[in-house]
This record gives sequence, structure tokens and C-alpha cells, in this order.
Amino acid sequence: MPDSQDPIRATWRQSLQGWLWVAPALLFLAVFVYGPALTNIRFSLFSFSAMSLDWDFVGFENYLRLWNDPRFMTALTNNAAYAAISVTCQVGIALVLAAVLEARIFPDFSANLFRTALFLPSILPVVVVGLVWQLLLTPMTGLIDQILWETGLSSWSKAWLGEPDTAIFAVIFVSQWQWTGYIMALFMVAIRAVPRDLYEAMEIDGASGVQQFWHITVPGVRETILIVTIVTILGSLKVFDIVWVMTAGGPNHASEVLGTMMYRAAFRDDMVGYSSAIATVIFFIALTIGLVQIKLQKDR
Repeated sequence: MPDSQDPIRATWRQSLQGWLWVAPALLFLAVFVYGPALTNIRFSLFSFSAMSLDWDFVGFENYLRLWNDPRFMTALTNNAAYAAISVTCQVGIALVLAAVLEARIFPDFSANLFRTALFLPSILPVVVVGLVWQLLLTPMTGLIDQILWETGLSSWSKAWLGEPDTAIFAVIFVSQWQWTGYIMALFMVAIRAVPRDLYEAMEIDGASGVQQFWHITVPGVRETILIVTIVTILGSLKVFDIVWVMTAGGPNHASEVLGTMMYRAAFRDDMVGYSSAIATVIFFIALTIGLVQIKLQKDR
């Protein structure tokens, strides 16, 4: 009997074709995402060394140890501060910069110069950025301290990366310097998709630039704001490279983040199970944030 006369067979065939189309993606996720995640959770239930075949099952002992480790709370707090400041700068300030540059307030040459200057840091390697700013922030001999001394602000001079109170914030500042321009470019693309007629109509009605920003630009790029915010928070959660290059989590673990703590446990202290527990915590926090994003997008 032809498929057109057999609805059950036709439906089954369409379903099979659909599964065949998504099979490569499912295989990729199973091998490179969910498989490693489940393996990591399994590792976190054991105490073992990377150089030894002796595995001791400890259950949730690694998680209890992590909860009682003061470095974990320091790292979690630093990641939270990283996320809060990153959302403010890489979303809030970047959106304002994008709106100003797209408002045609400046001549084309000046606007293009600003765009290039703000975007350029994002194409530099993180290691290069970290090393350059490490030199700039060097006490006494660094350019930042020299400027402070020359301008009569010597009282502000300090070891920015060497003091517990300022180390993590110095690293966060460098990260914002590097990535705010990139997020700004994303917002500029989104703003260009907003119909210009809306701005012209509000301008005729006597609306100011600030009013146009709040009533047209922000609602028009709402989806981009949501996506960029979630991506920025996730990036702050798994940050590692810039912190490791500039401070390696110091001084005295003051700038420790979850990424550096996990790396140190695995490759410095050879505690693979403990490191896997940290990775599992990062995974579930990221998973929760991802589910929140899906929920918010559905509600919209």
C-alpha cells in the first residue's frame, strides 16, 4: 500500500527522517557535551591522582570539603562581582556607546575612529592583554603610577595587583576594557535593524535623544540585551585566562575565581576528584542560568 494511503507508515517515515537529520547534532552533544559532563560528575565522587590507578570512592565528600573551603567562597564571590560589573559595563555602557555612535552625533570620521578604538582590544589575545596591563599596573615604574605621580595623585599609587583589596577589581577592569567594545559592536548591529522611521516620528513629536533611547532603542534591542546578558554572565562564571595571567589567583587567593581554583586543584595539587567537584558546580550553575534564559525567552 503506498505511503499516501497508509497514514501510520507515512508518519513513521517522516519521524525517522527527522531523527536522521538531527542525529549528527545529537551524536556531537553526546560525545562532546553530555558524555564529558557525566564523566566529570563520576570523577567528582572519587578521590584519586592523575598519576595513579587507585580510585577511592568518597561519595559527596569532595563537595562537603569544597563547601567548607574558604577559598571556594572567595572564588564564588569574585565570580559574582565579575558578573555584576561585566553586566553593568559590557551591557549597560556598551549599549549607551552603541546608541551614541549610531545617533550620528559625531562626524563619520570621528565615529569610525571611536568604533575602531573601542573594538580593537577585543581582537587582541587575552595573554597579550594581561601581560601588557600587568606592566602598566606595576608599582612605581608602571605607566599608571607614573601618571598618578605626575598629576599630583600620588596618594592613589599602590600595588594594584599585589594588594588583596584591589587585585580582583584591577583584573575585572582590564576585562571590561577588552570586551566592552565587542559587545558595543553587537548592539550597533541590533540598533541598525530598528526602523529609522520610529526615530524620525518621535523626533517630529519633539522627543529628546534620551527619550528615543528609552522608548525605541531599548525595546528594539531587547532580545539582544537578554542574550548578551546571559552570555556575559556565563563568561564571567568560567573566566580563567586573564586572571591566571595577571595574578594567578593571588595575592593569598584574594583574586581566586572558580576557574583558577579548579586548575590549581587539578594540575598543581593533583586532586582530580576535588577539581571535578568544582567543575561540576560550575556546570550546574551554568545550566541553571541557561534554563533561566530559555524561560525568559519563552515568556517573551
